[in-house]
Amino acid sequence: MGTLIIDKKKFVVIEEKKFEKLELLAAQKTASAKKLSLVEGRKLAHKLIDKWSKEK
Repeated sequence: MGTLIIDKKKFVVIEEKKFEKLELLAAQKTASAKKLSLVEGRKLAHKLIDKWSKEK
């Protein structure tokens, strides 16, 4: 990765493959999924079920 300065503006030069990967991630606009342990997942599921049951 290299940097260029043109007209007092800083630009970054990266490999094409890395750029395509970054472009794909930006296009998806989704946050990375956080993996939960079984216990954490169960707690979250119960919390959401309680929340949804109160809405109805």
